[in-house]
Amino acid sequence: MENKQETSNRVQQQKQHNPKTATLLSIIPGAGQIYNRRYIKGSILFILFAAFITIFFNFLNIGFWGLFTLGEIPRLDDSRVLLSQGIMALILTSFALTFYVANLFDAYKDAKRIQEGWQNPDIREGFRNAWDKGFPYLLVGPGLFLLIFVVVFPLLFMFFLAFTDYNLYNAPPKNLLNWVGFDNFASLATVPIWRDTFLTVLVWTLVWTFVATTLQIVLALFLAILVNDPRIKFKKLIRTVLILPWAVPGFVTILIFAALFNDNFGAINRDILTPLLGTGLPWMTDPFYAKVALIMIQVWLGFPFVFALFTGILQSISSDWYEAADMDGASRWQKFRNITFPHVMFATAPLLIMQYSFNFNNFNIIYLFNQGGPAVRGQNAGGTDILISWVYGLTFETQNFNMAAAISIIIGLMVATFAFFQFRRTRSFKEEGKI
Repeated sequence: MENKQETSNRVQQQKQHNPKTATLLSIIPGAGQIYNRRYIKGSILFILFAAFITIFFNFLNIGFWGLFTLGEIPRLDDSRVLLSQGIMALILTSFALTFYVANLFDAYKDAKRIQEGWQNPDIREGFRNAWDKGFPYLLVGPGLFLLIFVVVFPLLFMFFLAFTDYNLYNAPPKNLLNWVGFDNFASLATVPIWRDTFLTVLVWTLVWTFVATTLQIVLALFLAILVNDPRIKFKKLIRTVLILPWAVPGFVTILIFAALFNDNFGAINRDILTPLLGTGLPWMTDPFYAKVALIMIQVWLGFPFVFALFTGILQSISSDWYEAADMDGASRWQKFRNITFPHVMFATAPLLIMQYSFNFNNFNIIYLFNQGGPAVRGQNAGGTDILISWVYGLTFETQNFNMAAAISIIIGLMVATFAFFQFRRTRSFKEEGKI
């Protein structure tokens, strides 16, 4: 009789256990867990909460003060240090809020399960469950920590610099930085030298990305189809030769081509064009010819990878498709358009999109060939500078850190938007059954 009474009382207590009460108590981390009779978990959460407040209170206070003010006394307050501390304060606060919200949800879920008849595990089982659930996070933790300080922190620092007046003439610690809102972005649209340079460099960047990448893809596809033809002999030798440019480090190839295209002593002018035309071409001093040279070099550098990619895809296409097409009387163009091209694009579209994104920010070839030159009157960028090389020049040569950061944000938005919409449109990223 007593056992039935105890069981009845326990069931009644479980029904009266209120998840909302547990959630409200968890406003003080750990209190909700103690209400749920998870005493060890509640104590650990409260200790962690108290330790965080005790250790980081002064750091967060100074960090947020510095983030909003960027300092008050020149030469004593370094705005760059204060900005860095403010970003660290934001990251720490984000982590604390994440764990705080998790604490609220944990108390609510435990209270809900207790209300439904769930029994709290003993200490050993509780530790075992915590280890099983936390082990994946333990493995991911070091990588996430590294990602935050190697990737997220620099990106946030660059992002905030875009809204300051940090340049050569207003540099800490001699001067304090100031928040200027969207003035740097407005200058790209209103100030003549910034507007003209930005539009010119942006147009050339888009032309460079589309023309150079498309030509290397077209050349690679043409050569892959040609070499894959059954009538071609010595396929292994030909493929090896065509992939050789990929085996040579890119910076070595670019420096060699820079010497070959030199206006004065380059072999292209001296040994090829001068005997044929009587004169060489200004590859290094004329923006148009420099751009043509860069596109040709990029096609040479980029087609071997795409060629190897296409070669593997072509060899995986069943010959039965082509035999069926021959029986139906299909022409070579029809077989290419309806069999070869769709299969190749379906399998390689994401990687080809990455080629476009890579060339959009292909700093190496622009800088190593002629440092973005030649100079152009009325602009603060070279004749062959793309956006990323212009940002490099603004940062390390003229020290316009604020404008460089603003342009970097625009570059990131453009690349992310292009990649997002193209991946969404790619067949290989659609769910099966919706193709």
